[in-house]
Amino acid sequence: MKTTNKGHISNFIEKYYLHFNAAALVDAAKGYEAQLEKGSKMLVSLAGAMSTAEIGKIFAEMIRQDKVQIISCTGANLEEDIMNLVAHSHYKRVPNYRDLTPQEEWDLMEKGLNRVTDTCIPEEEAFRRLQEHIFKIWKDAEEKGERYLPHEYMYKMLLSGVLEQYYEIDLKDSWMYAAAEKNLPIIVPGWEDSTMGNIFASYVLKGELKASTMKSGIEYMTFLADWYTENSKDGIGFFQIGGGIAGDFPICVVPMLYQDMERTDTPFWSYFCQISDSTTSYGSYSGAVPNEKITWGKLDVDTPKFIIESDATIVAPLIFAYLLDM
Repeated sequence: MKTTNKGHISNFIEKYYLHFNAAALVDAAKGYEAQLEKGSKMLVSLAGAMSTAEIGKIFAEMIRQDKVQIISCTGANLEEDIMNLVAHSHYKRVPNYRDLTPQEEWDLMEKGLNRVTDTCIPEEEAFRRLQEHIFKIWKDAEEKGERYLPHEYMYKMLLSGVLEQYYEIDLKDSWMYAAAEKNLPIIVPGWEDSTMGNIFASYVLKGELKASTMKSGIEYMTFLADWYTENSKDGIGFFQIGGGIAGDFPICVVPMLYQDMERTDTPFWSYFCQISDSTTSYGSYSGAVPNEKITWGKLDVDTPKFIIESDATIVAPLIFAYLLDM
């Protein structure tokens, strides 16, 4: 494992992050690094609104440097990175979001500002700007009798160049563009509850698109099953940012292959880390300790397991900085 030639941030972390959640952060980062050094691949899952939190500024470089081989994310994270790319100057920050009254929230809504914690996404410049172009790509595929997964349509839109006229941030800070350039596999469970998913459903209701033009969540699972089978010889790690469906959906591919497909030679996930501020609780996926996953056939007894009970918007960039020798 590398211990030299680290950058200032990495050296700071190793010197001062020695106990409790801080130590868990360092252990998890070193475990991630060890996975890559032995030739294992890594899945990173993005929950919450990490794209609106501008995780792309560092996550895009993780993709470019081949430190992540597959991503699982919510539909919101899939689209919000692109929204930030094309409408950044129209976003409104609300530092006092904890103090807003219902009337003040209503006023934001009437201005077309949809709030995500301390940041408002501008509906006209973000949602509708994407809608105009993605609809044409959906419609074109349907007319050709083609079907794609949600992220594949997004890749087509990014790589076509139709959005270049709107770019408001440095392209290198968009993790979706970095992923599109590499054609990185992405899993987007529950895509239908995202803004673009809602918009696609509205076109189906209006009879302007067929539901079958969009590949389904089941097809994401079968895609992931094939990918896992083809890539797990040297191990695949699981780095989970937040909880929810972005993590729960992909991690289940292992017991599905092992138990339901009866492929008993399927290897377990070779590393597991979750960054979560969820309180350990009964019946909560996000609040379950990693050892519970052993009983579900997801992790092995000896799988390196880490849980960092903290804010992912603080922790994830630090771990990525360590891995990038920053």
